[in-house]
Formats: sequence, structure tokens, C-alpha cells
Amino acid sequence: MSLFRKIFGLKADKSDDELKSTDRGRYMPEVKLPIDERFTINFKANGGKFLYCENLSEVFQNLENIIQENAWDSKNVLLLDSNLKDKFKNSDLKSTRVISEATYFLTTCENLIANDGSLLISSNQIFEKKLNELPLNFVVFGTTSQMVENIGEGLRGIKSKNRQKIPTNITTIKQFKAQDDKDFLSYGSSAKNLYLLLLEDL
Repeated sequence: MSLFRKIFGLKADKSDDELKSTDRGRYMPEVKLPIDERFTINFKANGGKFLYCENLSEVFQNLENIIQENAWDSKNVLLLDSNLKDKFKNSDLKSTRVISEATYFLTTCENLIANDGSLLISSNQIFEKKLNELPLNFVVFGTTSQMVENIGEGLRGIKSKNRQKIPTNITTIKQFKAQDDKDFLSYGSSAKNLYLLLLEDL
């Protein structure tokens, strides 16, 4: 993915005939950023923190770093997904299924939405819980193949993957920092302190 290779040192040669935006005619269509760049820009603008991982061992290492940075070593993690619990079984996590006992929530997501930097989740991740019932701190394990242009594309993907039983409780997490109380657009939403462990799988 172009953005990640730029950030993490795999340099690409710039072609001489690449046009600068100032050289383009006023009626030319805008240059559309690649999906990974758009997601990253919008996700960070929402206040999210992401850690790019090239393999699973980097995912485990970055999770350990997050736990140490926040002093969560002795704290419980809410783990509702049994597959995820199995994947992180060697990470020495103190897991619980009781929300009130947990300091942070480790989960997956359905999709990463590029056009607004949000995360699409469903009952596959949060069962029938409401976002404001879950811990303030989220650690989300996602992959680059889960990136889609918009929510509509994400919803179509959920429907095609789950033809037998479409999940319920589908929602997006868009705010990853506390908003101004006077901002009516954020009314009723639940801001989360969110880390994204993003695994390169393309």
C-alpha cells in the first residue's frame, strides 16, 4: 500500500512527468488519493492512533507497547470474541467478559471506512452492547484488506459475507477524542480512546 511504504522506508522513484496540482487545468478532475492514504488522514483527524504492522509478531509487540504505555499490565481486558482470544492467547492478557471489570476492550471490526476515517462494527464484535456501555479504551485489530471507500460499500460487504445470518447492531465509531459539548453533531455519540493495530495483508 503506497502510504505505508512511503512512511516505513520503501522509497519509490518519482517520475519526472508527475503533475503538481498547480500545473493542472482548472477543469481537470481532482487527483484522488489512494484509499489507504485517505483512511489514514481521516482516521488521524478523528483523533485515532494507529500502528502499522507488517506481520502478526509486530501486532503482538505493538499491543504489548500499548499496554505498557498506558500501565494496563495489571488491568483486565474485555474480550468478547473467542477467535480473537485464541489469536492473542500467548499475549498474557488478563481477560474478562464482564464490562464493569475491564479497563480496555480488544476487538476486531467489520471495515475501515476511508472517506470519513471511521470503523464499522456489528454484533460480531460488540454483540448487543451499546458503545457507551463499553470501556473508554479500545484496541482494534484490523487489516488493510478491510479498507473500503464508504459505509455503503462496507454494508454490502457485511451482507455478502453473512448471507445466512446478517449481523445486527451495525454502527460506526468515528470519534476517538472528546468533543466540545456544544458540538451538536457529536450529540449522543460515544468518543473512544482508540488504538488501531493495522496488519498489512495485501
